[in-house]
Amino acid sequence: MKLALSAALLALAGPLAAHAQTVPVPIAKGLADAGRPQADKDRDATRHPGEILAFAEVAPGEKVADFIMGGGYWTRILAPTVGAKGKVYAYQPAEFIKFRAAYADEQKAAVEGRANVVPSSDSLQSFAFPEPLDAIVTVQNWHDMHLKAWPAGSAKAIAKKLYDSLKPGGVLLVVDHVANADPDFAAPQTLHRIDPAAARAEIESVGFKFEGELPLLRNPADPHTANVFTPEIRGKTDQFIYKFRKPKG
Repeated sequence: MKLALSAALLALAGPLAAHAQTVPVPIAKGLADAGRPQADKDRDATRHPGEILAFAEVAPGEKVADFIMGGGYWTRILAPTVGAKGKVYAYQPAEFIKFRAAYADEQKAAVEGRANVVPSSDSLQSFAFPEPLDAIVTVQNWHDMHLKAWPAGSAKAIAKKLYDSLKPGGVLLVVDHVANADPDFAAPQTLHRIDPAAARAEIESVGFKFEGELPLLRNPADPHTANVFTPEIRGKTDQFIYKFRKPKG
């Protein structure tokens, strides 16, 4: 029995080890930064920000964007990670602020005291970054760009703008809640989820090359049929972490 159990554990450990990410020192220092609220740090164990940013290859001196930054969780990690020679563009869409004024307050709080962070709140139709970027991180947002509040085709147009905003070789990291097969993007309207295959195809259609998935946030117990804000599933959803790259040539 012990031998059988050991073999089972080894079989399970193999695939997990294959996807393990060593957290580089600059990212580890970013996670430990004294300016991060304790409430943010308390979320790290389940959100795996160190491994995710390592997967995205974020490094000191880089120019990065926290695209649709929400409460600023990722901005506060990215700022100390890229350091004084780097820059973080903390983008909060004007449409989101109009819908919920607190987003402006949260953006201000995330930027305050961080000299290498530049806030932006242009609309999703007109946003632009003033310099080419090394990486763009967008977490739990791709489904939002398929809401009926935006004109048809908005998500693909935004994907192209993100592609154009990156340097050749730059990385786009996308994290979102998983929906069942949904090529017509109906799930975002009611469940705030997105079909990973449909999202990937859409992003690849503008020129990005898919480089792989990090399965740290996958949860096979999630049936993908509940709204992500449902108390029983909130914070426990099945999520994909996809990395895309803008080709160098």
